[in-house]
Amino acid sequence: MKEIYEPKFVEKLFDNMSRSYSKMNYLTSFGFSERWRRQCVEEIQIEKGKTVVDLMTGMGECWKHILKSSDKNSTLIGLDFSSEMVNRAQKNKLRYRASKIQVLKENVFENSIPKETADYIISGFGLKTFNDEQLDKLALEIKRILKVNGKFSLIDVSVPKNKLLKPFYMFYLKRIVPILGKLFLGSPETYKMLGVYTEEFQNSKNVFRIFSKPEFEIQYVEYFYGCATGIKGIRIK
Repeated sequence: MKEIYEPKFVEKLFDNMSRSYSKMNYLTSFGFSERWRRQCVEEIQIEKGKTVVDLMTGMGECWKHILKSSDKNSTLIGLDFSSEMVNRAQKNKLRYRASKIQVLKENVFENSIPKETADYIISGFGLKTFNDEQLDKLALEIKRILKVNGKFSLIDVSVPKNKLLKPFYMFYLKRIVPILGKLFLGSPETYKMLGVYTEEFQNSKNVFRIFSKPEFEIQYVEYFYGCATGIKGIRIK
């Protein structure tokens, strides 16, 4: 399973999924993905005139929620390493001509964002593609990019603990989603990986453990009976 966390593997996967990812993300979350993105952003109460960094930005699906609290002095930096996702993010950027948005095609671990740039950091549905070592690097990178007293909120789909919901949810992810993937892409194997990642990820408790560092104050967050989980926090030093 080690290869599924290799950056080249993940990049190619999301390049292949980019054309239908928005629809599939909606379907795999039973239509809750948009609500969860909004809730993830609302967790940290973004203020106007600030700089927000959206890590693993994809096509910029979180932007409309982030930009609700923006003005002419606000800056949004979206970062992703998938060429196809970045291309779609650049097109999405045209919808927000009044906003100051910068899109970077970069790996989160090798990015050009100067230290202590961000007042806020968001990441929607990127955690499951990282192993423990990478999550630790992500924590260090968030600390580097974030200002002292800056806030962050991270979320991903998860395996619910509810005994009735869990088997149904996993059957849907592992059996039904690949069929939908075949309909959209002609490639069930590509979307089968979403179930594989989610099953390996389980929930954000491991993320909480890894991010439990002296530099952060963090909280564990559950959405809709644990079908999505995340962490939110503040850099205190």
